[in-house]
Amino acid sequence: MKIIIINGPNLNLLGKREPEIYGAKNFEDYFRELQLNFKEIELSYFQSNIEGEIIDKLHEVGFNYDGIILNAAAYTHTSVGIGDAVKGIETPVVEVHISNIHAREAFRQHSYISPNAKGVLFGFGLKGYDLAIQSFL
Repeated sequence: MKIIIINGPNLNLLGKREPEIYGAKNFEDYFRELQLNFKEIELSYFQSNIEGEIIDKLHEVGFNYDGIILNAAAYTHTSVGIGDAVKGIETPVVEVHISNIHAREAFRQHSYISPNAKGVLFGFGLKGYDLAIQSFL
């Protein structure tokens, strides 16, 4: 089974940026833990702060992977293009957010991704990625 985690803008700053919201662990360390915990899965990771690169990656993997875990971060609430990319591919997508987006600013409560996602997980911290992987098993 092949699953990719795609993270959007500013998630490269996990562990440094607003630890009271996003925690103190960087994603690279957490990803290594995921790889150890899910050895039966070919797990890969991509992060970009650039909307078009995220769309390109969705197009690249969206027809030959078994699952995509997408945390488009701020682009969740602004990118019709990423939403359309999710709609246009065949691989199922689970949308993940580290924080509870419904407990934050009003603009964060709308997602262009959710209508075309297999499921949505938010508010569980990094554990949301574990839950997303389990949803594909």
